[in-house]
Amino acid sequence: MQEEIDQLKEAVASHAVVDQAIGMVVALGRVTPDQGWEVLKDVSQHTNIKLRTVADLILLWGRAGEMPPEIRAQLEEALDRYGPTQIPGIPPE
Repeated sequence: MQEEIDQLKEAVASHAVVDQAIGMVVALGRVTPDQGWEVLKDVSQHTNIKLRTVADLILLWGRAGEMPPEIRAQLEEALDRYGPTQIPGIPPE
């Protein structure tokens, strides 16, 4: 029973980290939340790094301003594919 509780706690914590990273991608990349999720999945798949780890690295980048070059390159490529989304009231670039 304790093992199941521990697994559930880890799942909740992991979900929170991923959601926060999606929020950063949405804000900085001007994409929708669904597109932010796709961006994270793309970065994970193209770098062969677990999605949770990619999310951790994006959050660390938000705090420290540093990101591994391979993650940054894939993040930029994914954002180019998925965004930016037109924001009402903001003229297109």
